[in-house]
Amino acid sequence: MPSPTQTWNDQDLFCHDLLTRPLTEMGKVLITGASGYVGGRLVPELLSRGYQVCIMVRGDPGIYHGFWPDSEVVVADASNKEQLAIALKDIDTAYYLIHSLHLGPKVFKNADRDAALAFRTAAEEGRVKRIIYLGGLGDIRNPLSPHLRSRIEVGEELKKGRVPLTTLRAGIIIGSGSSSYEIIQHLVKKLPIIFIPPWAKNRCQPIAIRDVIKYLVGVLETPETAGKDFDIGGPDILTYEQMLKILSRLLNKNTPFISTSFSYIRFYSYLASLLTPVPYPITQCLMEGLKNEVVVQDDSIRKMIPFQPLSYEEAIIRAMTREEQDRVHTRWSDAYPPAHELALKLHELNRKTTYQACYHLLTSKNTSTLFQSICRIGGKEGWFHSNRMWRLWGMVDRMLPGVGTPRGRKSQSQLKINDVLDFWRVEDLIPDQKLLLRAEMRFPGKAWLEFNIKEEQAQRKLSVITYYHAQSLLKKIYWYLFLPFHHFLFRHLLEEIEKRS
Repeated sequence: MPSPTQTWNDQDLFCHDLLTRPLTEMGKVLITGASGYVGGRLVPELLSRGYQVCIMVRGDPGIYHGFWPDSEVVVADASNKEQLAIALKDIDTAYYLIHSLHLGPKVFKNADRDAALAFRTAAEEGRVKRIIYLGGLGDIRNPLSPHLRSRIEVGEELKKGRVPLTTLRAGIIIGSGSSSYEIIQHLVKKLPIIFIPPWAKNRCQPIAIRDVIKYLVGVLETPETAGKDFDIGGPDILTYEQMLKILSRLLNKNTPFISTSFSYIRFYSYLASLLTPVPYPITQCLMEGLKNEVVVQDDSIRKMIPFQPLSYEEAIIRAMTREEQDRVHTRWSDAYPPAHELALKLHELNRKTTYQACYHLLTSKNTSTLFQSICRIGGKEGWFHSNRMWRLWGMVDRMLPGVGTPRGRKSQSQLKINDVLDFWRVEDLIPDQKLLLRAEMRFPGKAWLEFNIKEEQAQRKLSVITYYHAQSLLKKIYWYLFLPFHHFLFRHLLEEIEKRS
């Protein structure tokens, strides 16, 4: 989702050339999953077209009011019927962009089905006029992966109700910040040789994120699409091998591609999770879908909502350009790990069971430049000092498997609340004063890292404070075992922050 300081301009919006026209008489439009990758890009599009937008989130509504001040924010969990009833009150049309893919293959199927049932029931009781659902592309006549099968079952569950459902079925979505794009990009960049298993020769029809958004807006503005299902895809039908080769060419890499009969997909998923920012639960679900061909069977939507979709190569180039410009507005990590919005906050802790260590540095540097330096840590910049230690820590976490340091960050120059920063997430941010990070790695306890700047006579006091919350004896021992490393890590980190400011 966009930063409050990061404004959307015409280049950021996708629907300026869409031939459909806004339905100005329509009532409120609800967007579920607004904190996610697709939902976060749909919100500004609808706002720019004059719709009354209500976003449904689980986290602090004040944060999202800051992102989109012209929208209404309602707090609700898709599994809570009472909260859903409130969220769907007086709603004309609801976008259903919820999925539980991040929960992993053992959990997401039941969670998705239960959420769809609860939402359908609440929509009927709230007299919603229409639901628009973004599902997965796949030929139901053939055995599908658990992920693709679940996306189809969600659509079938939503369709059982009295509220007309429009379903858009998409395959691989390519765009800056999408999980599929980041997996492909990092595999091509990091692997000296790419082995091609048999399923990598299956065909798919990738689609650019901007074209997905155009279709989502277009069906809203085309009433005759209500109650119908549509396949959406780009103009290219490619094998997964061809997709990798095209990106390799665009990156000017002469990577050898070698066919192999070894096709154990869980091994490839785990390897990909170690080499890319995307964690194993998501990687496994996505890569299991590669066993299926995902090609558009019915392209009738092209006549109802006419525009020329981007080719795969064009989508890749635009994604790389957005990264170079540091204008990635939404990313898959915005919604991962599960329920991060509901995680225990530092101010909610019982401080009697919390340990902390504090390190300071006095400097004459300007407060603003110091804070800008703080906000550049992590991601491609690394941690300024002892990067091997930070990366080793993150790699161990990823192998467990956790989020790890490969997750990186969305923007290299800006941070906002809820942004990820390697294996941390921004819990609080006060410009030029404080940055509070919450650990999302597989810690024995719960951990936070706080940077702050305070005036100290004619100088500034730059501080880093590490907090650790533990109740069991073993977890407390863990704190004391690593305490000696803190002095080395954080002293040097403060010195580098001051030096680079």
